Amino acid sequence: MTEYQHVTADMSVYRDGTIKLHGPEGFEGMRKAGRLAADILDAMPEWVRPGVTTEEIDTAVREMMLDAGAVPATLGYRGYTHSCCISINHVVCHGIPSAKTLKDGDIVNIDVTPLLDGWHGDSSRMYVAGEPSVKARRLIDVTYECLMLGIEKARPGARLGDIGAAIQAHAEQYRYGVVRDFCGHGLGRLFHDAPEVVHAAKAGTGPELRPGMFMTIEPMINLGKPHVKVLSDGWTAVTRDKSLSAQFEHSIGITEDGCEIFTLSQKGLHKPPYA
Repeated sequence: MTEYQHVTADMSVYRDGTIKLHGPEGFEGMRKAGRLAADILDAMPEWVRPGVTTEEIDTAVREMMLDAGAVPATLGYRGYTHSCCISINHVVCHGIPSAKTLKDGDIVNIDVTPLLDGWHGDSSRMYVAGEPSVKARRLIDVTYECLMLGIEKARPGARLGDIGAAIQAHAEQYRYGVVRDFCGHGLGRLFHDAPEVVHAAKAGTGPELRPGMFMTIEPMINLGKPHVKVLSDGWTAVTRDKSLSAQFEHSIGITEDGCEIFTLSQKGLHKPPYA
């Protein structure tokens, strides 16, 4: 049986398997953290271009967070030593910034999580260095559509499985693979919390969505099969068949009549190409 916990501002919050239900102060905190995450991603198109290293992008992300009074939630998380994750081409997620130089046609996911005043704003977007292939552009477009179709299902009274079912149905129309090894998650004052938000599921299954729930929806969609493997660094996940992979992520809160997207771009920079 699913357990829910109403959270107030003066409570200590732990990962204990309960699904947290937040009030107005939680929504306000997540709006600020989410807005910062979106603003950082809005600045990324000028950085993602051939010749730039992912290390340089990571440094820019860290400086933007610190300048805004936030800290990178990933820095030091389970031994991770960078301020964001940058995943290129066949890297599914958790790509580690390095001296690697972006090349023309690379598709790039940048995943940022500023921790601002105790709240986590978690979001990622796809970018393109130069000109993408037709297959890459279609994969990016469909992945974004999957995200938004999943978000449409996020409303009180729905089931968590409704989100994954909508994502899976849309991706598989194009014979794309929906990654099962990684999923979205609850968040708020904790970086990762209950529930797990799977992106391939059966409609009508899973916990009921209730007002006050915060979560990420972050489908990872492969041009080929859904299978992935984690490299020896313990972080980098890649497609087993070396096909391209794309991902978009928003942090949302369930409201009385739908959901609020905390990490929405205020500049309309939702997916490539970015004006």
